[in-house]
Amino acid sequence: MHSFLIAALRAGIVAAFALGLFGQIVVIPTMAADEVDRFPPYAPFAAPYVTVAIIGVVCIQVALAAVWMLLTMVQRDAIFTTKAFRWVDTIIGASIVATLLATGAAGHLALAEIPSPHDGMDIISALFAAVASVGVGVAFAMLVVVLRSLLLKATELQTEIAEVV
Repeated sequence: MHSFLIAALRAGIVAAFALGLFGQIVVIPTMAADEVDRFPPYAPFAAPYVTVAIIGVVCIQVALAAVWMLLTMVQRDAIFTTKAFRWVDTIIGASIVATLLATGAAGHLALAEIPSPHDGMDIISALFAAVASVGVGVAFAMLVVVLRSLLLKATELQTEIAEVV
C-alpha cells in the first residue's frame, strides 16, 4: 500500500478519534442536558442513555485504534501474520459490544413507558435509529468475520509459499 494512502488513512483515523472525543466530552452530555431542560420527564433517562452513547463511541475508538495497528502492519509488510488476528478480533469484539448496547437501547425504547412531548414520534424515531444501528452493527460484525476468514486463508497461503521458497 502506498505510503501516502496510509498517511491519509491515519489522518482520517486521528480526525475521527478527535471528533469522537469531542462528542463524548461536549456533544452527548450537552444534548442530553438540553433535552432534559426542554422536557423534564426525560431526567431519569439522561444518565443511562448518555453512558450508553459514550460507551458506544468508545467502541468505535477501539476499532479505530485496531485499524491503526493493522495499517502499521501493512506498512511493515507484516499483515499476513498471526499477530494481525488480535487486531481483527478487537474490531469484531468492539462491534459486537456496540451492537449489544444498541440492542439494549432498542429494547428499552420498545418496552419502557417513556413520556413524550410530541405524541410519541420522538420515541419512535429513536427506536427506529436504535434498530437500524443494531442491523448495521450485525452486518458490520459479519463482514469483518468474513474478512477475518479471508485473512486466515491468505496467511496460510503466505506461510505455505514461504516454506516452498
